[in-house]
Amino acid sequence: MVFSSVYQVVESNNTSADTNINTNNIIAKVSDSSYEDNNIKITIKEYYEYDTKIYVADVYLKSSEYLKTAFAKNSYGKNVTAKTSEIAESCNAILAINGDYYGVRESGYVIRNGVIYRSTPSKNQEDLVIYQDGSFEIINESEISAEELLKKGAYQVFSFGPGLVENSEISVSQNEEVGKAMASNPRTAIGYLSDNHYVLVVSDGRTSESKGLSLYQLAIFMKSLGVKTAYNLDGGGSSSMVFQGKVINNPTTNGKNISERSVSDIVYIGY
Repeated sequence: MVFSSVYQVVESNNTSADTNINTNNIIAKVSDSSYEDNNIKITIKEYYEYDTKIYVADVYLKSSEYLKTAFAKNSYGKNVTAKTSEIAESCNAILAINGDYYGVRESGYVIRNGVIYRSTPSKNQEDLVIYQDGSFEIINESEISAEELLKKGAYQVFSFGPGLVENSEISVSQNEEVGKAMASNPRTAIGYLSDNHYVLVVSDGRTSESKGLSLYQLAIFMKSLGVKTAYNLDGGGSSSMVFQGKVINNPTTNGKNISERSVSDIVYIGY
């Protein structure tokens, strides 16, 4: 297991777990569905709602510095892609989900780690802003520039959307969808509950075992988790969750083959 070669496992429900230690002397309690050290606590739960399998990572952090992002091949660029699991492995992510796949669009803000990579606005585009203190805000690119966001303390900005929950209330309409997307799809979302408490969510879809979610169903589900703010990231074949070096959902583009799609970026928890 790639992940376990980085951390010393002192307690585990997984009898096959390896025991090693990293250069930071991080000691972690690890099982197939949980991870805990002095700074990070993650619990994975599976739900079945709307004929769909949903994977929820409940994340508590000592500091927002452990909520991170990474580009494919550690490089920004339109045609630079890799699988979520490959990007996760390259940065020793404990937990990772796919990001906004900025590379398939010519516009929409891209800010990562306090650096503006793209400042071209997309009309009425809703973005997720993660500030340096780890708090979330959903903004409209028509109302504020990337430079202004940076001055406000934006650290990460994702331009996919839309926002799902704002001020603890659902912010999408019942029939709203992303472009020409079908109503039921694999989905990826991230939510903010309180200071340094987050949920990362991925649903399966497009198979006989798991139908997939509409945006409105995803919003209802995110609200049921108690989030104050939630945002829709790239879905469909991109939707992937990696935990402790393993892809734990069933990513698919056409429903026939279960395999990861290469993407531009990830959101991850790690050091």
